[in-house]
Amino acid sequence: MVKSGKQSESERLKKLKKKLQKLKKTALEFEASVESRIDSKSKKGKSVSPLAPKSFPELPVIRGVEFASGAAGVKYKGRTDVMLARLAPGTAIAGAFTKSSTRAASVLDCQAKLAGKQDLSQGAAIIVNSGNANAFTGRNGQDSVDKVTGGVASVLSIPRSRVFSSSTGVIGEPLPADRITAIIGDLGANLSEDGAAAAANAIMTTDTFPKGAKASFKAEGGTINIVGIAKGSGMIAPDMATMLVYIFTDAMVEPGLLQRLLSKQLETTFNAITVDSDTSTSDALILAATGKSEAEPITDMRSATARAFTKALGEVMTDLAHQVVKDGEGATKFVEVNVTGAASVQDAHRVAMAIANSPLVKTAIAGEDANWGRVVMAVGKSGAQADRDRLTIRFGDMILAENGWRAPSYDEAAASAYMKQDHLVLGVDLGLGKAKRTVWTCDLTHGYIDINADYRS
Repeated sequence: MVKSGKQSESERLKKLKKKLQKLKKTALEFEASVESRIDSKSKKGKSVSPLAPKSFPELPVIRGVEFASGAAGVKYKGRTDVMLARLAPGTAIAGAFTKSSTRAASVLDCQAKLAGKQDLSQGAAIIVNSGNANAFTGRNGQDSVDKVTGGVASVLSIPRSRVFSSSTGVIGEPLPADRITAIIGDLGANLSEDGAAAAANAIMTTDTFPKGAKASFKAEGGTINIVGIAKGSGMIAPDMATMLVYIFTDAMVEPGLLQRLLSKQLETTFNAITVDSDTSTSDALILAATGKSEAEPITDMRSATARAFTKALGEVMTDLAHQVVKDGEGATKFVEVNVTGAASVQDAHRVAMAIANSPLVKTAIAGEDANWGRVVMAVGKSGAQADRDRLTIRFGDMILAENGWRAPSYDEAAASAYMKQDHLVLGVDLGLGKAKRTVWTCDLTHGYIDINADYRS
């Protein structure tokens, strides 16, 4: 008989296990943060982006998802470069991928698998390597994908059709698949529901910090959690920007509806960022819904829960998209481009991307030069409908140009002082309609050249 007020042995053990789990999670997050900074400082003298978040977020556990990370030596020795995520039976999967005509083998494989009917009675997995893109590698590319996904399928006892792979790094080099398959057994033995932070670190290439985001909301019957990790730094442009993104939720959503919910958020998140206007061979976004939340299933996009889920998913995707831009190769400034008053959404997007991708605009921002004439140039070259005499240009709250020429209130000193901030907002109103679009970019510095001039070495 246990005396009143005293804990039983089982209760003490349960409490200790919970405390140990929390300590393990903290240790993994700290390890991921430290490793990313060591890697970024040791490789070519590169330091962490000045725009980086102060710390990696504390991510909630998503029931039905476990992570493991390891060092396979894909490109660099002694560097964590492979991550594995195991997904419980019942998990629905949706995806979005690069539109490049030279897509990597892993992208083609994922697209083929998601085109078919998903067998939710089976578990699933995601395996990712950094250091090698497995792109433009001929038939060997698919052979390597088959080896890696087959290895995961064997270790985790799931069908290969439910294993999704991604590769990022150098294009045109054969993927050393045997190095990856050699550690899959260890990865399978070390899966942990607390491993998201370490997984975010494992998928980095030229990134200077691991990227994570989260959202939670109360739904009918329980709480729904969403967690995302990403990598991305260079070769960033729309058509799925250049990055790898993995988002996990415990919501219950059937695959078709999950895909619709994901696709709805793309244009204003990952297709609204650019670092250098280059579209990758390897972009992939995979969204996995385990269905392990106690909340009622999402079955109708018009329901209150579906609307809340769409909002929360959009927040996670926007957060990750912004982090990718803030880690743009050599970036020192985060730039928001707001275009309003366009005749159509398409025109608003054209103008916003013309500004965000202009080397002249981006180098002026890097040099803290309030050269609004370069914005005028970008509007004119965009191909969108524009009228000189209706155009208004703002930097922050300041109107620099309007009614066809420089604004009477223009203050060069104030504009120059504004350019010294690390978060800038460039506004353009075309004065032609009600359509608008916001995109995000960064400046273009010599650091971008330093990183990409010898990327293969």
